[in-house]
Amino acid sequence: MQAEKNYPRTFSFEFFPPKTAEGAEKLRGTCKQLAQLGPKFFSVTYGAGGSTRQHTLEAVLEIRAGGQHAAPHISCIGSTAENIRAVLKEYCAHGIHHTVALRGDLPSGTIDSGEFRYANELVAFIRKETGDHFHIEVACYPEVHPQAKSARDDLLNFKRKIDAGANSAITQYFFSADSYFNFVDECAAKGIDVPIVPGIMPISNFSQLMRFSDMCGADIPRWIRLKMQGYGDDRSSIRAFGLELVTSLCDRLLSAGAPGLHFYTLNMAGLTSIIWQRLGLEPHRDESVPTEK
Repeated sequence: MQAEKNYPRTFSFEFFPPKTAEGAEKLRGTCKQLAQLGPKFFSVTYGAGGSTRQHTLEAVLEIRAGGQHAAPHISCIGSTAENIRAVLKEYCAHGIHHTVALRGDLPSGTIDSGEFRYANELVAFIRKETGDHFHIEVACYPEVHPQAKSARDDLLNFKRKIDAGANSAITQYFFSADSYFNFVDECAAKGIDVPIVPGIMPISNFSQLMRFSDMCGADIPRWIRLKMQGYGDDRSSIRAFGLELVTSLCDRLLSAGAPGLHFYTLNMAGLTSIIWQRLGLEPHRDESVPTEK
């Protein structure tokens, strides 16, 4: 299990790039609040087909200007090698040394997958183009990617990303700690030897959570669904239940040796901050990942 590896703990927070001035101002406040917790890095997502490329870079540069470590996402589906090369050169020129490499999604209405079909191809390309310049995070799926042919195929796909040169991984969110621990054991059996950080989704809106989970294949256990459905439109009760549930999940993961937590914040600080406080975590900044120079 990961507990035996003694990986340094990594705490990180994920944002999506704002598209409006109002959204940008809100994100500044969120970033400022969460920065007080001393995360190792903030990551910023990248729209389908690179549709938010410039917004992603702008958000990353603003986070760095505030003294924080930032990691832009790069997705390859629907892109060309020339496009990805240009993105990498842009990130290198700004002194960015950390990225999250993903397959991503095709823009709506697009059928051309471009020159890259899988994330392992993107990881290999980044290594070919930039050597060891980047610390590369990749995604993995304790409950199996919704488009995978089987759990075995999904695990092998993950291994290909690591073999291509990824340094560490962030999981899709989940609500069953056993799913994570079983997955970590399966990875170890396949010789996968990198930190696998659990992705954490705070809960504030049940219908939104259901929509996200349907899209990404994250399982919401039946008892959780029934409990939240029973609250109806009582959002305060859903929020209280979600805080208790997710805090308990995080506590179990950390107690059993998970190498940190990655919070999908949805550009909001409140729930993540409360979970952090309930866990009794101290501000922490681990510099083992290369920082911007």
